[in-house]
Amino acid sequence: MSINWDAAWLSLPLVIAETAAFVGLILFTINLWSPQSPKSAGLPVTVSDTVDDKPPQDRPLIVDVFFATYREDPELVRLGVRDAQMMTYPHPIDLRVHVLDDGRCPEMAAVAAAENANYITRPDNIGYKAGNLRNAMDHTIGDFVVIFDADTRPFANFLTETLGYFCDSKVAWVQTPQWFWDVPPGRPLPAVLQRRMGRFGGWLGCRIEGLVGPIRIGEDPFGNDPQLFYDFVQHRRNWANASFCCGAGSIHRREAIMEAAIRSWTAEVASSADQAERMAQAVTGETHLSKIVQAAARISQARETEFTPFKLHVSEDIYTSIALHSDRDRGWKSVMHPKVVSRMLSPNDLLSWTIQRFKYAGGTLDILRNDNPLWRRGLTVPQKLMYAMTFYSYLSPLWNVVFLIAPIIFLFSGVAPVATYSLDFFLHIIPFLLLNELAQMIGLWGTPVMKGRRWYLAMFPLTLKALWSVVRGQKIGFTVTPKDRAAGRYVKLVRWQVVLFVFNLVALVYGWGTFAAGVAGYTLGAMIVNTFWSANNMMSLGLIIRAAFWQPDPAFDLPVMEGYQHDET
Repeated sequence: MSINWDAAWLSLPLVIAETAAFVGLILFTINLWSPQSPKSAGLPVTVSDTVDDKPPQDRPLIVDVFFATYREDPELVRLGVRDAQMMTYPHPIDLRVHVLDDGRCPEMAAVAAAENANYITRPDNIGYKAGNLRNAMDHTIGDFVVIFDADTRPFANFLTETLGYFCDSKVAWVQTPQWFWDVPPGRPLPAVLQRRMGRFGGWLGCRIEGLVGPIRIGEDPFGNDPQLFYDFVQHRRNWANASFCCGAGSIHRREAIMEAAIRSWTAEVASSADQAERMAQAVTGETHLSKIVQAAARISQARETEFTPFKLHVSEDIYTSIALHSDRDRGWKSVMHPKVVSRMLSPNDLLSWTIQRFKYAGGTLDILRNDNPLWRRGLTVPQKLMYAMTFYSYLSPLWNVVFLIAPIIFLFSGVAPVATYSLDFFLHIIPFLLLNELAQMIGLWGTPVMKGRRWYLAMFPLTLKALWSVVRGQKIGFTVTPKDRAAGRYVKLVRWQVVLFVFNLVALVYGWGTFAAGVAGYTLGAMIVNTFWSANNMMSLGLIIRAAFWQPDPAFDLPVMEGYQHDET
């Protein structure tokens, strides 16, 4: 038994935190369990190849391409529109490109007209992006709908890579990986040292890389590289039919979207009508209402309930995914396609990154609070486990806070959270940690995961703020992620990380000084464990602190997006 009952106030919270983290590890392992995925069965030639009930008169596929925009640079949207119009397909196809402008910008309308794209706008911004997409659905008739953001640049092979899945009439949507072309690649260590130390620095950098492998300084300072999420977390949910839509870079079957909307609207009307009937019974004292009154109540609620193909929510993509996955009658399927077929921009300053991640966290937690999929009828057990992993990950600050402060408490007080740091303790924990690392290395082969773990730990204030906002019932608004880098340093955004970093640094100095003085409780085993623990926390906190001060290096600037070339093969 490793619990230190003499310091239960510290030991028990740590046990609870470790248990919570272990549950997350189990869910993550289940998520990665199988790489099984559906195969594309050739490309559909006509609409009859994508449905069970053949139409009386066959025709080519109609594909609507939506570029949802709100006050972005019209020239940025122009690039995506041009790329979309150049998408190729080996059979006749009716491709219609639409600019959905919620900013009602004359310059955007002019770009759409110049590029022969359809311009769609509306008099308000109700429902944010979801409302924008809903409005576009009212003005289009395509069999399939492609959703792009303002900064998305589709490759020519987007349709040939995705439409084949729809030969299975049960496939509702296909999500493709989001690839950020502008993630700073960093600078090779020899180049950095040579700039600072001359030829000797270059030589030293080469010798270091010869020992430990390539090192790039300043690579992906905001942890934007989504490879782990798309290639493993999402792709390995295909076996459970549980990969969810992530918005941009996805293609949807219109029939599925509309059917889900009809079912949702019908259920909402029925629920509202039942509530109205109960209120009427309470007012009148009647036990049963006549059928005429019941019908009138339903008609009234039907008129008042808005029909919307996309849930008016900041995370409309996950909401729509849950609705379709839970439709057992139709048995809709989703596919996470493995190949990158588009590119887009990533947040390149900490302010933009914070806006984006708060939106993700708050929207997901809001669904957990108000429409928990774990209790939703229609989802299979594997699907519920996959969604549970997604929602559970956003609860992590509740236990990550404990992991961050526990070594500080020991180093300042000498109070250990475990009963003893004996040989038996190390014989248990070291094999567990090594085997866990080995298992993840094999399961995530070829993908670096350490940086992701560190960001997961370091972003605890942001996730905690999102969690607190949802618990208090605050509405999570839809703020468009800025596409241009905002110059500046954002110390205020990392103030809690700075505080913890400084506390760890001071605690290490104090702890080793106290150990050298021979104070009871500061054993060598305890000092080694908590030093490594504290150092790991500091490296995690240091990532986001560095991001707050990060500035692009002009000597290593990426080419502008217009001229950037990518090998699509």
